[in-house]
Amino acid sequence: MRDAHNLLIAASTIWVIVTAILVMFMQAGFAFLEAGLTRMKNAGHIAGKNVLVFGICSLVYWAIGFAIAFGDGNALVGTDGFFPSVGSMLSVGAKPWDWFAEIPGAAGYLFEVVFAGVSLAIVWGAMAERAKLWVYVVFGVYFTVVYSIVSHWIWSPHGWLFARGMQDFAGSTVVHYQGALAALAGAIILGPRIGKFGSDGRANPIPGHNIPYAVLGTLILWFGWFGFNPGSTLSVHTGGFFGYFAYVAITTNVAAAAGALAGIGVAWLKMGKPDISMMLNGALGALVAITAASGFVAPWAAVVIGLGSGVIAVFGVILVERIGIDDPIGAVAVHGMSGVWGTLATGLFAVPMLAKNLATGSGGLVYTGSFHQLGVQALGLVAVGAFTFASSFGCLWVLHRLWGIRAAAEVETAGLDVSEHGMWGYPEFYIPVPGGYGTESHGHLGLAHGHHRLHGHRPAPEAEAKPSPA
Repeated sequence: MRDAHNLLIAASTIWVIVTAILVMFMQAGFAFLEAGLTRMKNAGHIAGKNVLVFGICSLVYWAIGFAIAFGDGNALVGTDGFFPSVGSMLSVGAKPWDWFAEIPGAAGYLFEVVFAGVSLAIVWGAMAERAKLWVYVVFGVYFTVVYSIVSHWIWSPHGWLFARGMQDFAGSTVVHYQGALAALAGAIILGPRIGKFGSDGRANPIPGHNIPYAVLGTLILWFGWFGFNPGSTLSVHTGGFFGYFAYVAITTNVAAAAGALAGIGVAWLKMGKPDISMMLNGALGALVAITAASGFVAPWAAVVIGLGSGVIAVFGVILVERIGIDDPIGAVAVHGMSGVWGTLATGLFAVPMLAKNLATGSGGLVYTGSFHQLGVQALGLVAVGAFTFASSFGCLWVLHRLWGIRAAAEVETAGLDVSEHGMWGYPEFYIPVPGGYGTESHGHLGLAHGHHRLHGHRPAPEAEAKPSPA
């Protein structure tokens, strides 16, 4: 019997570590998606900050965040496990990490920190192309703590929303809704990018510079979500079933598929063209929504949830823009609105048997005729919304009043790549590079290199002596 239990611990630990690595790889997806949907002059900055903020999050979460989220404590916050010891990281099912009954504390930390990193990555989507670099550092520390507090409420057995039976299997509320709330606060304080809205208030399109990057980013995120949702079983034996994670993978995939098709279909009907970015938003919005529901709903309900998110993605992006908020990546609609929809949809479609097996909440309205679970889900959304938005807005407002969190107009115009980091993400498009794009070595392309003149950079002597063909 002891050998069987040890085998379960070993298998579960391998499973959780592998899925944690998949979720960590989602940072690459965010880098491609966000860089692709923003302008070329900010591409390096946008992509590089994913490494910066994940590094910040990893250290803060190790020092205090993991203890706040999952350490022993009260209904509001964990109070034990700060700067965790070697023994606590190696033990299984022991205080302060006794919630992790089939994996060691170290595996629990690694799995949970990558979730915190995803939530923090979402924040910057709506603040892209105009926030100063230092804001990522300061607010990154602050938000990791806020995130950890809400994690305790919903995922810790000591948390007050956990005690009420709130169902959020992998984080539609904890991860995505929170990230979107902070993103919204930042977008409001920063204001829109220069030129986004005309004098008449009408929005001007600022297309991303590389749609293939955005497509690749979306596929990486979809791939990583098979760690995000199935990995949240935290064991190879969950809810009375071995391999329950496979079921969670099915609901995740069919929801994403339905969202992608709904996104491109609704965009085609609404805009007259099958917009690729809306297809991507539909898939991502569906993945966000099914994150809460993936362990609780039937596959048919997952399809319904995905279809709903596809519609939300299109009209949500349009609505956010129409009220004067500049959200370059669509974080508020995709992660915020779809996070709300997914959390509420769980209260509608949760299968009573699955809720019982997972010992979390009860069946949804469709099965039981009771509004109880839906009410618990709504309570959680209101509480988290009020806390996270108010605290994020307050922190960013203070930072803005004291030091200013928005880049100067000339910095924003020149681009954050060269202004913040001293070099462009695509230097050959802005300055002459020996043997680079636009030089004689590429003369067969028939392309001139004139960008350096437009940006006030004097060409190199060799370039002056041998100008490329006009």
